[in-house]
Amino acid sequence: MLAAIAARRVAELSCMDFSITLLERNSRLGTKIGISGGGKCNVTHQGTPAEMLEQGFLRTNERRFLRNALYGFSSSDLLELLHSRGVETEARADGKLFPLSGDASSVAMAFEELLKELSVQLLFSSRVKSVEPKGGRFLITTYAEPLTVDVVILATGGVSYSKTGTTGDGLVIARKLGHSIKEPSAALAPLFTLKAPPASLSGVSLRSAGLVASAGGKTIERRGDLLFTHRGFSGPAALSLSRDIAELCREFGGAQLFADLFPEHTPAELDKLLLLHARKYGAQMVRKFLQICPMAPFKGAFSEAPHGTIPTALVPFIIRHSLLEIDITWSTLHKELRQSLVAVLKRFPLGTVRDVQLDQGEVSAGGVALGEVNPKTMESRVVPKLFLCGEVLDYAGEIGGYNLQAAFSTGWTAGTNAVKKCSALFLRA
Repeated sequence: MLAAIAARRVAELSCMDFSITLLERNSRLGTKIGISGGGKCNVTHQGTPAEMLEQGFLRTNERRFLRNALYGFSSSDLLELLHSRGVETEARADGKLFPLSGDASSVAMAFEELLKELSVQLLFSSRVKSVEPKGGRFLITTYAEPLTVDVVILATGGVSYSKTGTTGDGLVIARKLGHSIKEPSAALAPLFTLKAPPASLSGVSLRSAGLVASAGGKTIERRGDLLFTHRGFSGPAALSLSRDIAELCREFGGAQLFADLFPEHTPAELDKLLLLHARKYGAQMVRKFLQICPMAPFKGAFSEAPHGTIPTALVPFIIRHSLLEIDITWSTLHKELRQSLVAVLKRFPLGTVRDVQLDQGEVSAGGVALGEVNPKTMESRVVPKLFLCGEVLDYAGEIGGYNLQAAFSTGWTAGTNAVKKCSALFLRA
């Protein structure tokens, strides 16, 4: 949608008149927008392009690839476009931006109305079977009538939420056209463990915890809220780390998960704090202390609880994994048991993940190799006049509206530069 809007706007500024056709597999536009953010649509994230790149895209090659697109069409540009269509937005404390109405469909409707005003031809229920270069042009075969066009923009999405129509058609088309495809994997997905967490922990949240995954000697970690579910784990920390965990599972056949309840403390620092506390409050039961102990406290002491306290429901499991008696006091906690407690607080066992389910991800990683696409234009380096944008490309951002913004930005870049190819064709003609 953004590619088509950008193409028409640039064409009008260049006084060029040619047809733009949007082939939509579904019976309506913006199906995935409609379900994003739980139906509220976290449309983008506050911040400058530099902040978006730093916070939203953790892999250097992806950040480098998206740089031109995010500077060329920023979150501010997107908001200006939405506001001009009557879609007001509000920012939450964490920087996520949503439509003020709380209705995701308002975003898709605004884009569709603009497309119609710009005389973009919308062909619904038009699933593309193939795209073939033919005589300097492209033959597009659909399940209805074929089309012959000068320039193609492939904006088919990835493979997550297949019920919305994203079943990987674009990847099949790109591969047949000669592109290298990195096998898709889940991103921003919940983590399901082989053994479900205890029922008493379902719904319990660990605020600002460290989530640690380990396999084959490799360890990866992310900081954020972690939510126990009836099948495993969700929340920002789990969703953020799911892409890396999926790669560990693919390489090593699984990964062990742990929660770090004191991510700002080394084991030695934590042990020292516990020892000082034990000397001062020897008669206190360790269990009672854990029930009021700050969760993920700042370095130095237990005096502040910026993220609340360790959930009471978790305390019996901490005691059990530490091999402590339920009523043990600090004065009777010898060094070995104290260090056992430290080890559990730093690496509370969460279970084993064998794989991360691809269709559970909010987005998918993998796709067309970034090195085969010009980041300044989104034109293929393999097939001239073919442009690619959005989730069909091999990148995946963090939770918080970053992926939608990347789709909008790369789409805008593709549409803008596709027009230049069309202009060149007209000039030669």
